[in-house]
Amino acid sequence: MSDPTGTGTTTQRAVAAGAIDARKDYGEGDSAVHALSGVSVSFERARFTAIMGPSGSGKSTLMHCLAGLDRLDSGRVFIGETYLDSLDDAKLTALRRDTIGFVFQAFNLIPTLTAGENITLPMDLAGRKPDREWVDQVVRTVGLADRLEHRPSELSGGQQQRVAVARALSGSPEIIFADEPTGNLDSRSGAEILEFMRAAVDELEQTIVMVTHDPTAAAWADRVVFLVDGQIVDEIADPTAEAVLDYMKHLGD
Repeated sequence: MSDPTGTGTTTQRAVAAGAIDARKDYGEGDSAVHALSGVSVSFERARFTAIMGPSGSGKSTLMHCLAGLDRLDSGRVFIGETYLDSLDDAKLTALRRDTIGFVFQAFNLIPTLTAGENITLPMDLAGRKPDREWVDQVVRTVGLADRLEHRPSELSGGQQQRVAVARALSGSPEIIFADEPTGNLDSRSGAEILEFMRAAVDELEQTIVMVTHDPTAAAWADRVVFLVDGQIVDEIADPTAEAVLDYMKHLGD
């Protein structure tokens, strides 16, 4: 798939997901909210991208549509070579299960299962046999080898989110979407999660797209994309927390 954004440019790195003229409204008439107003963007494989913008800018809407959790009013979104609007509900569910990983602000762990059982739960529900070598590598990457028999109540918030990250990684998805993954964590635990996500990109060649409001979190990414009023207004490569914070101060001016 060349030039998925329709800009006439291509890159050497393969594209994992993207949107083409994505539009999404909520409500009707004068009260309608234009959450996405013609967004075109692509996300490269084995890269870590952060999506930032003011409250109500369309960050989460874009991610939810990219992940197949919500449908566009017009335009297209794709994962790999598959356009999501071409799928019925059953095929879309299967795509989300088999090719997408999710990490949310709420850890969404099953309290009666151990950490190890939570990690392999999506594959168990799908009837897929985990690749033990891969799962073991993921567990080592996120530093959970000595916590697999613990239940969520026996883990700190940072450890619970590590389990959630490992769960997202364990099925070797094409892409992971993370919605404010450090929002419920203190700064130290949040930094640990971001370090593990960075390692997943660098060492395991995963692709991660993260919505965040935190410039420090965004600085762990390879690229930051900025949204304002449902439109992409700019991006920064190789961001620093200072550069992102300075840019955020002037968004919407």
